[in-house]
Amino acid sequence: MIEPRPLTPDVELRIATLDDAPALADAQTRSREHLRPWEPVRDEKWFTTAGQVERMTYQLERYKNGLVVPWVLASDDRIVGQITLSDLVPGPFRSAALGYWLAVDVLGRGLATRAVEAVAEIADTELKLHRIEASTLTGNVASQRVLQRTGFTQIGMAPTYLHIDGHWQDCNLYQRILNSREPGA
Repeated sequence: MIEPRPLTPDVELRIATLDDAPALADAQTRSREHLRPWEPVRDEKWFTTAGQVERMTYQLERYKNGLVVPWVLASDDRIVGQITLSDLVPGPFRSAALGYWLAVDVLGRGLATRAVEAVAEIADTELKLHRIEASTLTGNVASQRVLQRTGFTQIGMAPTYLHIDGHWQDCNLYQRILNSREPGA
């Protein structure tokens, strides 16, 4: 059981629930134009409670099966961001992919940095992963700074890596080595 963690006095990192769907829809709607350049093209359903229920049902099923860990950044009854470890791979790889976003109204408070740090610590101590990886569009300097501040190293650049904002885009690839433990330790 991954316990909630305070990131600031008013923002908590906790596992998402289906009850978060209305607040997720609200956060996505508030931040629609801010997030548009960094995300896939979203249909109108994405910005509704029903669309978020559908997405979270899928994510929580994958969480139950050990494939993903979906967190929200919650401030009382509002969602101000989300961070996810996906594609958890056990065995000799012991790796996962990191993704995150913040609502437009909480930018510049250090929340992304705090959330990435907390998730890296959980990935190391509770999930027993060896590494986490992340990618950013080559022009997403703010996200690159978050990764660099939190111990990620750029390991490459992948041309036409993700279909974002309606077209294939180049991405910088990053990783953070969490530990040197043996896979079973």
